[in-house]
Amino acid sequence: MALTAMIVVQAGAAFAQPTMAAYGPFATTWGRLAWAAIMLFIIVRPDIRRYRPRELLLTLALGATMAAMTLTFFVAIMRVPLGLVVAIELLGPLTVAAFGFARSWRILWLVLAFAGVLLLALNLEGWTIDVLGFGFALLAGVGWGTYIVLNKKVGRIFRGLDGLAISFVAAAVIATPFGLYETGFTLPSGLVFETMGLAILTPLLPYALEMMSLRRLSQASFGILMSIEPAVAALAGYIILSEALSLQQLAGIALVVCAGAGAVASSREH
Repeated sequence: MALTAMIVVQAGAAFAQPTMAAYGPFATTWGRLAWAAIMLFIIVRPDIRRYRPRELLLTLALGATMAAMTLTFFVAIMRVPLGLVVAIELLGPLTVAAFGFARSWRILWLVLAFAGVLLLALNLEGWTIDVLGFGFALLAGVGWGTYIVLNKKVGRIFRGLDGLAISFVAAAVIATPFGLYETGFTLPSGLVFETMGLAILTPLLPYALEMMSLRRLSQASFGILMSIEPAVAALAGYIILSEALSLQQLAGIALVVCAGAGAVASSREH
């Protein structure tokens, strides 16, 4: 389920580029979150009354994290190639995994990932990618790491996909002012129909798969399982968007992937 979510989310990110170019990343993200919230809420029909206020606040926190992570991610991929953004973003899950390796030599895997990210972004002449895009990718990574922690808790407390359905509503509401501002407080019909299909690819299907997989995997294991996602994203970017990468950037992605794979292997030994 985690691997399927990984493939779907990167394909969805690549296919969203034309819509984002036409309407903007905030508007596209808002449309996707709104449709995902509507679809999942109708399908799941969560009974909010059965949960305590403290538990509902947890879903609001997850929704806020989803909105922030998605908004920053899609802004980043408008400025930086998809594979590089995901490699930078992976620092979030690897940092989550590193907390599980506290005071252990396994923290070296996180150091290796940081070295890989430096290869992605810098050379002897300076920055090789858009600095603002790099910053948004780092923010998306913070969101991804936080999302893993909160998703694990929500999946454990709420029945089925109740927690995710409520979180999507919160995420859509939070993203609304950003989306309306970018559309000039109008609702283009093209945006409505295009984001309907994109919402299934990202975020509806992958987030549901991730929540179900997090019920079966430890938080650290899930974080480091995402190690191959930068390679999947680079391949999607190359095939769908024709985004070619330099040898140095490919080497950086390879280091990040190796860091994640090494963390997987060492966690099994642990």
